[in-house]
Amino acid sequence: MKITKAGMVLALSVLTSVTLATTAQAADSPGTKTADSYRFVVVPKVVHPWFDKVNNGAQQAAAAIEAQTGAEVEIQYSAPQSASVSEQNQIIERAIATRPDGLIVDLLDPNGNRSVLRDAKSQGIPITLFDSSNPDGMHLTTVGSDFCEQANMAANRLVELLDGEGQVAIMMGVPTAPNHAERARCAQEVFDTAEGIEVVATGVDNDDISTAQQQASAIMQANPELDGWVASDAAGPIGIGQAIKEAGKTDKVKLVGLDDLSQMLELIKEGVADSSSASRPNMQGYWAVMNMWQDSTGAVTPNHIDTGNVMITPDNVDSYNKQ
Repeated sequence: MKITKAGMVLALSVLTSVTLATTAQAADSPGTKTADSYRFVVVPKVVHPWFDKVNNGAQQAAAAIEAQTGAEVEIQYSAPQSASVSEQNQIIERAIATRPDGLIVDLLDPNGNRSVLRDAKSQGIPITLFDSSNPDGMHLTTVGSDFCEQANMAANRLVELLDGEGQVAIMMGVPTAPNHAERARCAQEVFDTAEGIEVVATGVDNDDISTAQQQASAIMQANPELDGWVASDAAGPIGIGQAIKEAGKTDKVKLVGLDDLSQMLELIKEGVADSSSASRPNMQGYWAVMNMWQDSTGAVTPNHIDTGNVMITPDNVDSYNKQ
């Protein structure tokens, strides 16, 4: 077949048009937007060591993005001094006024936080939730573990430790917090299905170690036959452990804790706590920032990023502590 000069010119013209169109299409593809800098604001429930781990993970993600893209990434960490919905909303409102590239929030109360979150969305500010659940009517990416699974792991282990017989108590954390409420509900369900287990008391510590210690001491005094504890927040089991030690009941009262704070790991090493059902706060901070960055590039982000749970026991506590 003979190709004429005119035909070759036409073919090259078509090829060039296709190449330019493909290049333009690629430039508009999801995840292709770039920027010289990003600023993400992290708002946890309260000042707390667990959230310090979340912040560490967020900082690690920022360093990774900078290393891979050359862009500057700033993480602004703003924690309420107390577990107050109004204080948390004020922090979020101030953050909205600064027009960040994304908000990363652990909700104290989905109903109480809904209005300020909708305000952020209406102003085009992306939001990722961590260790929390969506308020009714909102569809934000959530990052974290399965709350019910985490509670089930702890409650089932306590039932096994007690051979299915005994009196137990639940420390509830912040009752309005969706993760705390869900863990308490699921632990109660496990105990309800164990015929020989009776839940004789619940405490509310508002995610504060000192409050948890006071609550646990009072509950154990009022229920001298108490056999075991589970908790719905990271502060709870630390305060419970301190109360168990003070009461001299280390060998009598079983404690299955929650999460992986250093004090929790020490309670396991000391034999005050049997174990702890732990989420991964570092990973939650890391992937929350990664999700916000992906969102800012125009990528389609997932509904949920599951960071999983792990049971920490005397057999693996030393290796876990080195992670």
